[in-house]
Amino acid sequence: MRPRMALGDFLVAYLRRAGVSHLFGLPGDLVLSLFHRFGRERALEIVTFSHEPTVGFAADGYARSTRRLGVLCVTYGAGGHNVLNPVAGAYAERVPLLIVSGGPGEAEQKLSGIHHQAKDVEGQWRMFREVTCAARILRHPERAAEEVHGVVRTILEQHRPGYLEIHRDVVDLEIPVPKAIRDWEGRFPAPTSDPRKLAEAVSDTRARLAAARRPVLIGGLELYRDGAERDFRTLAERLRAPVVTTVDAKGVFPMDHPLHMGIHIGPFSPPAIEARVREADLVLALGTVLTDMNLGASKPQVRRERSVWAVDGRVNISFHTYTDVMLREFVAVLAAERLPRRREKVAYYDNLKRPGGRDAAPLSINDMLLELNAFLDTSSGYHVFAESGDSLFGGLELRLRDGGLYFAQGYYASMGFAVPAALGAQIGTGRRPLVLCGDGAFQMTGMEISHAPRLGLSPVVVLVNNGGWQIFRPVSPRKDLLALPPWPYAELAQAWGGVGFCVGTRAELRDALRAANELRDFVLIECRLPADDLSPISRRYIRRSASKGRKLPR
Repeated sequence: MRPRMALGDFLVAYLRRAGVSHLFGLPGDLVLSLFHRFGRERALEIVTFSHEPTVGFAADGYARSTRRLGVLCVTYGAGGHNVLNPVAGAYAERVPLLIVSGGPGEAEQKLSGIHHQAKDVEGQWRMFREVTCAARILRHPERAAEEVHGVVRTILEQHRPGYLEIHRDVVDLEIPVPKAIRDWEGRFPAPTSDPRKLAEAVSDTRARLAAARRPVLIGGLELYRDGAERDFRTLAERLRAPVVTTVDAKGVFPMDHPLHMGIHIGPFSPPAIEARVREADLVLALGTVLTDMNLGASKPQVRRERSVWAVDGRVNISFHTYTDVMLREFVAVLAAERLPRRREKVAYYDNLKRPGGRDAAPLSINDMLLELNAFLDTSSGYHVFAESGDSLFGGLELRLRDGGLYFAQGYYASMGFAVPAALGAQIGTGRRPLVLCGDGAFQMTGMEISHAPRLGLSPVVVLVNNGGWQIFRPVSPRKDLLALPPWPYAELAQAWGGVGFCVGTRAELRDALRAANELRDFVLIECRLPADDLSPISRRYIRRSASKGRKLPR
């Protein structure tokens, strides 16, 4: 960085200093000059797709899997509006993204309207204010460097998206770069706890653990966001207490660990997990967020007087609240304490029926998931990305090993997430993704897999083809509204430069997975399933949600 430089050059240098190597985006006339600056030699590696929603989901998957800042660049109006939904999902699920948009120059703003503009010039900025933690239009060159620095600081501190709008007539303007920013090392210090409150919260928790006979730990999403999952594992191993995780935090504790019981989702948990959590005399819920998805569309099953609930910034112990206590520090200090050990025998539970159907019988959701688990048990190196809908709930039954992680929009639950997010994640981590996706969501964004060959990517997509929006069929009186056109998915994969399989039995799926593992191309396995089949959790969850909706007052 130099004391004075063009705004566009400063932004490239600043992002490089922040450790950014990739930018996801699509060019457009109102952002073209800035877009080309990002792509100059020794600048950033630009990744493009066919439509802006995919750009947003891919940047999200990149940021989730790498835990680095994801950056996307789009044009004003038609481009910016297209990424609002992916950005909203990233905000809801605490994913750090920087959205950079172009915009009309000062002379153009004096016209009665410019193409891509909806209501007024500032309309897009106001929209992004609703789905970001910080949003700025860079209007004043003398303050532009500080405003960029401030937005990125807020993104990384809050783990949420931020927004910069840079109109095309200011990209080449020379701006001052303060010495503090020129000397910046690319990181921001993490917030710290009040040491007195931290010590007392740990002491209080330790005393309750000493008195407890049947404690249980619940791992939540914020452990992963704050990088506290290793200390959480140490804490569990010191206590030798059973561990469950929430829906949105599957994988925050190793799924093949002997203390892992499975997923807790309120009344939809496997019966043994629901009973164990209910019977616990102390529940340590660390990093867990109380959403309807995590709670199984019901009230919390954990009694507050028997719980320690820590989220970033505070710890609730029974009816006491300690503010200014950071989750990361609380878990680390607690894990280093001398704690009583238990000798409880822990078993893993899911909702699948075993042994399942015969190899030659028509494939079911249950048997598809059993085969995927058998495949993941012997084929290491995969992360799993699950689409919203039945794939999200069915994916909760998957058990990864050797550090494999499970990614899904477990709270915001936007369809169209999984395939683009998996592509972005493989770009960031190099780890091959396995994608579980329904036919409805695939028809939204799945065709973007056609970019995989040119980007050197090799996802394995297991596509559930049940001819429609299956997850809504149990509660919809109009089945015709849930129908989809019958795409030849396996043939499309071949046409797009990958490999396609069409399977209808358990044996055929097993053979296709084995072949996919050996191939270096992207692979799509079309699983033809009955229209009325659902994963066990989905059927119960949708009916519970529908019954609640019918009880609402008009």
